[in-house]
Amino acid sequence: MLKVGDKLPKFEGINQDGISINSSQLLGKKLVIFFYPQANTPTCTVEACNLSDHYSTLTNAGLQVLGISGDTVKKQKNFHSKFAFPYDLIADENHEILEKFGVWQEKKTFGKTYMGIVRTTFIFDEQGICKRVIEKVTSKTAANQILEGIN
Repeated sequence: MLKVGDKLPKFEGINQDGISINSSQLLGKKLVIFFYPQANTPTCTVEACNLSDHYSTLTNAGLQVLGISGDTVKKQKNFHSKFAFPYDLIADENHEILEKFGVWQEKKTFGKTYMGIVRTTFIFDEQGICKRVIEKVTSKTAANQILEGIN
């Protein structure tokens, strides 16, 4: 998994509107990238809505926000539209971005082993250097977790 001090990996993804976003476009401002397992599932919805509810506080702190999951563009569009998120959601169906960040991992639930996304939030500075990794994301207070480490 990406660690503090690592550089923002080069990536390109398609957002909910079918527009390509690449990592170089995200430099110049502090950046929050949150990875979530699946659009429109209960815990992911709570996390994404918490970030949306506190979006102005996040942007006032100089942060830009980006969500990424392995969902299709259509699923991301539905999720984005349903909750009117003020930030982009990237569809990473082939898991290229997920793997670059190291969040596509083996998981276990009820004794069953499978590959999936480990809910993780990364915070980068203006130059694209990772300043913080939140591995134990609390969906209901995700924005507060991010803001706790911002100076």
